[in-house]
This record gives sequence, C-alpha cells and structure tokens, in this order.
Amino acid sequence: MTGWIDTHCHLDAPEFAPDVAEVRERARQRGVVHCVLPAVQAAHFEATRALAHQFGDSYALGIHPLYVKDALDGDLARLDAALAEHRDDPHLVAVGEIGLDYFVPELCESPLRERQEFFYVEQLRLARKHQLPVILHVRRSADMLLKGLRAVGNGKPWLGIAHAFNGSLQQAQGFIALGLKLGFGGALTYERAQNLRRLAAELPLEAIVLETDAPDMPPHWLYRTAEQRSNGESQGRNEPGELPRIAQVLAGLRQLGGDALAAASQRNACAALPRLQPLLSPEQK
Repeated sequence: MTGWIDTHCHLDAPEFAPDVAEVRERARQRGVVHCVLPAVQAAHFEATRALAHQFGDSYALGIHPLYVKDALDGDLARLDAALAEHRDDPHLVAVGEIGLDYFVPELCESPLRERQEFFYVEQLRLARKHQLPVILHVRRSADMLLKGLRAVGNGKPWLGIAHAFNGSLQQAQGFIALGLKLGFGGALTYERAQNLRRLAAELPLEAIVLETDAPDMPPHWLYRTAEQRSNGESQGRNEPGELPRIAQVLAGLRQLGGDALAAASQRNACAALPRLQPLLSPEQK
C-alpha cells in the first residue's frame, strides 16, 4: 500500500481527546496510511492500544523518561506483563517510547538521573526478552543511549528507531551501525536547523523514517514565538496530517521525488518495525 507512515504519533495525548477520529481521518485523506502510537506511561497502555485498533494503526508500550519521576516501581512489571499478554496482537510493534533525556535539568541530577537510566536499561532488557524493536527518545543523550544498547545487546544488532534524532554524524552512524533507523520530523523544516538538515540530506536514505511526534515537535508553519502568542496568535496543533508536507521538505533537501521518498520511508519503517508490513496489506484495512 502506497502512502506515508507516521512512525511516531501520540494520538492518546489530551490535545486530541476532543476530535481524535477527525484528526486521524484528516491524516488519512492526506495520504498517511499508518501511524505508530507509542505509549509514554503505564496508565496509557490500554488507551494507546485501543486507539491503534480503532484506526487500524499500531502501537508500542513503554515508559518515557519524562514520566519516570511519577512512575511506580511496579510499572516495569506492568510493562512486562502487558508485553506478554499482547504478544500475539499484530498491532503491537515495539517497546517504546523509552530512552534518556538530558535536556530537562531535573532529570540530569540525582536521584532522577539514575532512575531514568535504570528504567531505560530495564526496558531494553524487556525488549530483548519479548523480541521486539525499540523506539528511543533521544534528547542530548545519544552517547548514553548507544552505551546502553551496546551493553544490553551484547554485540547483537537491534531493530527500532532513534526518534527525533538531532545528534552528530558520528552518533547517527552509531545508531545505524547497531541496526536502528533515524526518525526525522518537524524540526527539519526550520532553516536554522542547519546540522539536522545537512544530516537529513546526506545520510543514507535507507536509514531514515518519517514522523510527526504529534502533538509535539510542530513544523515551522505551525510554530508561534512567545511574542506572537502574547499578541493573541495561537500555537498551531501538530497532527499526523502534517507528515506529507514535512516529507516535502525532506524530499527537497535530498532532491528526491515525493513518490520515491514515500516508498523508501515506508520500506525503512517496515525494516525497523517488521510487524508493520502485514498491517499495510489491503486485507488488513
């Protein structure tokens, strides 16, 4: 099935509660044939799963580093149990969103730094246990994420996605060498993001997948500065339906046709998350 895959979209976010069905239908009309919905905390597992089934999409289960502060010690056991319970659910495609965040000051200091690192490593181990790919949160944390992947992987490759990648060429090559794809979204639409745009243009095409991170990470045409907001302009809401326009920016950077990019990004998404492919076949729709 030809079309765009949004490999990272939080349809369970409260911003979408009033009109989530309309949001998903709008994306479908714009050519987004599939969305991957990563959970961010144990309390969201069932809601995320239900939305994926409702729309014929897929989901991942995990505990996001920004939610580690409020996570219970038993949430890792809840994740383990949920992955076991739904092991035969074809819509479950990964463990995620997991990772590390060294942008938020509170998470960089004890005890939360150690706690988020513990949750990250334990969730990598659960991914290995349940033989699932990973969807990684990467924010000023690429080197430590790579360290964890190498330690838990014990020399074996991974499947999955380094979501919202914004690191160096060397870090990009590190993730690629371990078997992961790199997620690019709204951030590459900003002309000031020169390093990111250069990477998006020059990295091997087979290493790239597309995402919106909706409702977060808005493309430049939705962003409003603090001054604009103070003058009454509202911040635009990012939606999965923005993916084709984001993809146009990437296609321009790579001097690539839209159809070629759609086909390549879909192929890459299925390589990163192998359970996606059957969900894209017409008989599954």
